[in-house]
Amino acid sequence: MKKALISDWYYVNGGAEKVIHSINSIWNDFDHFALIDFLNEEDRKFILNGKKAKTSFIQKLPTVKKNHRKFLQLFPIAIEQFDLSDYDLIISSSSAVAKGIKVNKNQLHICYCHSPMRYAWDLREQYLKDAGLTKGLKGFYAKSVLDKIQKWDLSNSENVDYFIANSKHIAQRIKNTYNKDSVVIYPPVDVDFFSLEETKEEYYLTASRMVAYKKTQLIVEAFNELPHLKLIVAGEGPELEKLQKIAKSNIEFVGYVENKKLRSLMQKAKAFVFAAEEDFGIIPVEAQACGTPVIALSKGGTLETVVDNETGIFFDEQSSEKIKEAVINFGSKKFDPKIIREHAVLFSKKRFEKEIKEFVEAKYKAHQESLKQDKSEI
Repeated sequence: MKKALISDWYYVNGGAEKVIHSINSIWNDFDHFALIDFLNEEDRKFILNGKKAKTSFIQKLPTVKKNHRKFLQLFPIAIEQFDLSDYDLIISSSSAVAKGIKVNKNQLHICYCHSPMRYAWDLREQYLKDAGLTKGLKGFYAKSVLDKIQKWDLSNSENVDYFIANSKHIAQRIKNTYNKDSVVIYPPVDVDFFSLEETKEEYYLTASRMVAYKKTQLIVEAFNELPHLKLIVAGEGPELEKLQKIAKSNIEFVGYVENKKLRSLMQKAKAFVFAAEEDFGIIPVEAQACGTPVIALSKGGTLETVVDNETGIFFDEQSSEKIKEAVINFGSKKFDPKIIREHAVLFSKKRFEKEIKEFVEAKYKAHQESLKQDKSEI
């Protein structure tokens, strides 16, 4: 069996890349494809077992390494130019265009879907606003581009034989967007690496890429109103400089931190604060694996990973005021780090690898039997 694994892109080691790492831990004979591949050697070794992905023409475009999303209109063209016709099994890891790869009837295509393409669907208006493309001729053109991408995305969802959703939240969005059923396999969390620490210190932690939809600004604004509480902010991105300017003295920015440092921060934090509406959200589970309670938005994947008043608490609106109220409320509650840890283990890497291996092997076996049946009827 010849296997191909296609991802939207490789440039950071995030949640989607941890899925790729686990798939490569099961099968080490995939050929890899992506629109772009700018991984450093440490991340490449972890995610792709040191392999390089075959990339599209977008890899060579000027400034793409700095901001690949500005070439959004070219993504569908680029993904369709990959020729995977020699492969028996194709697994796509997709939150954008990877699932739109061209396939034929003899191939089995399984998509691990992190989300339907947000730029084309639910984050469409946010994307236009952030890019300054809501008005004028440029705005009209940008909207027409997104209209075309939306139609392309809907049409090319037919190229997928089976969808795997990373949460029940995403399974429902796949149904709403593509009218396709899916099976839920939660992504892998390295609960062995993110180990239990029962002794906590007097600081709160948030960590993410500093981009608008993560809503880190709301967390910063909330702690600006709580000057007696310390907040540590880990991560980097285009919003970092703005956040540093508005933050008060009780807020410390530590920038990008490697995994061991992040683990240490998580283990000792009084609580992890998470304001994004994520499809699943691996990082709140990593915090829980450390025995650290989570203060999170009650929408999206966190509703499936955080148990209210047992492994954390929720706030119901993306606003600094609601986050502030939740942090104050949290201060009067007690949590057992061991119970929090036990819950996180349900999302382990071992569990993911067992479930996805069984699913892929069963579907491939059924696919081969179907092909044999078709040939016998000719």
